[in-house]
Amino acid sequence: MTTPPALSPRTGGRRNYTLLTAAACVTNLGGAGATIASAFAVLESGGTGGDVGLVVASRTLPLVLFLLIGGAIADRLPRHRVMVAANTVNCLSQAAFAALVLAGEARLWQMMLLAGLGGAAQAFFGPASEGMLLSSVAPGEAARAFAVYRMAMHGASLGGAALGGAMVAAMGPGWVLAVDAAAFAVAASLRALLDVRGIAPREPGGGMLSDLREGWREFASRPWLWGIVVQFSVANAVVGAAEAVYGPLVARDSLGGAGPWGLALAAFGAGTMVGGLLMTRWKPRRLLLAGTLCVFPLALPSAALAVPVPTGVLWSVMFVTGVTVEVFGVSWMTALHQEIPEDKLSRVSAYDWFGSIAMVPLATALAGPAETAFGRTSALWGCAGLVVLVTAAVLLVPDVRNLTRRVTPPVGPGVALAGKPSPASAEQPAGASAPGAPAAPRAAAPTASDVA
Repeated sequence: MTTPPALSPRTGGRRNYTLLTAAACVTNLGGAGATIASAFAVLESGGTGGDVGLVVASRTLPLVLFLLIGGAIADRLPRHRVMVAANTVNCLSQAAFAALVLAGEARLWQMMLLAGLGGAAQAFFGPASEGMLLSSVAPGEAARAFAVYRMAMHGASLGGAALGGAMVAAMGPGWVLAVDAAAFAVAASLRALLDVRGIAPREPGGGMLSDLREGWREFASRPWLWGIVVQFSVANAVVGAAEAVYGPLVARDSLGGAGPWGLALAAFGAGTMVGGLLMTRWKPRRLLLAGTLCVFPLALPSAALAVPVPTGVLWSVMFVTGVTVEVFGVSWMTALHQEIPEDKLSRVSAYDWFGSIAMVPLATALAGPAETAFGRTSALWGCAGLVVLVTAAVLLVPDVRNLTRRVTPPVGPGVALAGKPSPASAEQPAGASAPGAPAAPRAAAPTASDVA
């Protein structure tokens, strides 16, 4: 069994890390099943693949619109309070969604409205959560801490996807959505217990716009950061469309329904656990080069659905993809932790999330029309090709190839980046802490912080 990593004593130490990990496991357990349940709730109400895309887009659009505001607020207010408030809204919106589905009264506009409410809450939760987690980890153990955290989180997704698919097949999607609502309530209770007394109070800022401009300068000054976010703006859009829209349709038509598709998502979760275990031991010197090379297999699931391959082959593809993208996920979090000042974590995270998912609503909304115009197979091959293209393009950025792991945090304001003077401001502390999602995860569609 892996020993818990050492944590920063100034932010509640191991207790905070344990609470954050436990809460993430609970929400991922419920959320993995809810992703499947929401798609089949739309289909069972008489909806089409295009309607599934509209519901997914309805959640993602407010997430995009409110992310930057959420990041600025999370750097101003106690982050745990922002997280609890967001979890409460998610609990209520999912409970209403479940009630409508169980009553057989769910209409497309209602599902879109409730999905949008949940997405708005996530816009405030995501930056606060990422900032809270990364500021709780000691610099010397960052990579290992993130790997252990993500292993636990993806283990919950593994169980949630398998259980959720089976529950949808046996009991219908409404009960799975009700379980997800309960999971948000439990997670909110856990996050309310976080100890933030050791975190220094934020300095008074010049207002919301000033905070956003400062976060933008921090984000735009690093080519490796915005380059990878641009990469994932495309990759997440097409992978999100393939997973949320085409995946359930292929499962219904060729794989046998929700159960096999849930197992395919569970295989991806199993792969991320193995990848996380690998990253507790392996510490590549060129963080982003190793991570980016491991993004290429993210094209494989779309290609497998395009064929479509037998269920056993699909499960193997999903497993291998999970292993490789977890290498990127841990490497990305470690790079952020190493390079971004603690007091700007949530704002930089918000720009990361914003760029990474900005195109997801458009892609999911257009998935249905694209299937009609080009055919499902061609659309899926297009998704796979775009992942390969943008991943190859980001390797042209020198700092993506050259950013190196810092063995010992530097002393003083000058922080080295890929062997060059850092473009960060002189206020950046040595060894500053900084999805997903990943997050994110989370995640209905992967983000640069959390590709799982």
